[in-house]
Amino acid sequence: MPDSVAGMKVYGLDLSYFTGKFEAFIRYREIPHQRIELSASSMRHVARKTGLAQMPAVELPDGRWMSDSTPMIEWLDAAWPGPAVIPADPLQRFFSQLLEDYADEWLWRPALHYRWSYQPDARLMSHRIAAEMLHDVPGPLWMRRAAIYRRQLRKYVHGDGITAATRAHVESIYLRNLRWLDAIFATRPFLLGARPTLADFGFFASMFRHFGLDPTPARIMRDAAPNVYEWLARMWNAKASRVDGDVLPAGTIPHDWHPILIDAGRCYLPYLNANARAWREGQKTFDVEIEGCRYHLPVHRYRVWCLERLQALYRATPEAGALLDDTGCLAALRETASPASGFDPERRAPFFEAGRVWA
Repeated sequence: MPDSVAGMKVYGLDLSYFTGKFEAFIRYREIPHQRIELSASSMRHVARKTGLAQMPAVELPDGRWMSDSTPMIEWLDAAWPGPAVIPADPLQRFFSQLLEDYADEWLWRPALHYRWSYQPDARLMSHRIAAEMLHDVPGPLWMRRAAIYRRQLRKYVHGDGITAATRAHVESIYLRNLRWLDAIFATRPFLLGARPTLADFGFFASMFRHFGLDPTPARIMRDAAPNVYEWLARMWNAKASRVDGDVLPAGTIPHDWHPILIDAGRCYLPYLNANARAWREGQKTFDVEIEGCRYHLPVHRYRVWCLERLQALYRATPEAGALLDDTGCLAALRETASPASGFDPERRAPFFEAGRVWA
């Protein structure tokens, strides 16, 4: 199996949320690979091969293609020899997977908000995308830059429920997670102990390439959560062969994870349920109230699949029930029966096929 992985080609972008997460994982697991910066033309090539116009994507030496950072990490973690990032203990495995999903999807909105709602951040990032990813698109740089800014603002700010009425709540998601993570990293190097697990890589996605690098949220992080800022460097530099230590004893979920789990039960899982109901009813948008803040949001088929996966993981881990109940997650996980996303009915992820999902 290692021979079919070593030397794989990783297509991504240096400022990409999920590319940063995946790169940190393959760096930690010390998997030999070739990094390929995406352009407009190579992104079309990736979409034709995988059925998903997203990054990162991986081309294996045997010609197979993979997409979607979480299933890719799960597959590679099992295929590549060495200390796995997915915990062997069932309880720790489930809650690492729950935190990873929460971090991946719930922190996406504030990450995109800070990047495109604040002018210094938007100017910097629109220039970088125009100069780097869109270098092969005809037209002057200023025109490419303006087009990128308009698109991102329309899709990820105005089109993702960020308004004057919701802005403070969106920012509070980032600020509260900074506070919780800073307290954790003041006591141990990684979320579950002395080595990183899947949950660390989930949080790394937003905290590294967005919150930790974009001017406005990076300044907040340096001032308010220096332990998180230090953890970013520790994660980027971590190598499985050098890590000395292990995760906490089997069956142990740290108490300082509880605020994050409570937030998942109070905010993220209700959002997933509302999105799943809207998907089932054939809607393109829906309204949901989170902590007294009313959002008007687009329906995401992928996040229906996220809810399906979490439900399946819970059914396979009955020992997680007590803590899920204590943190308010259990009822939310059970609320929507059979979400039926149809996203990956044959369970082929991360080996999606062109034309089978969308491009």
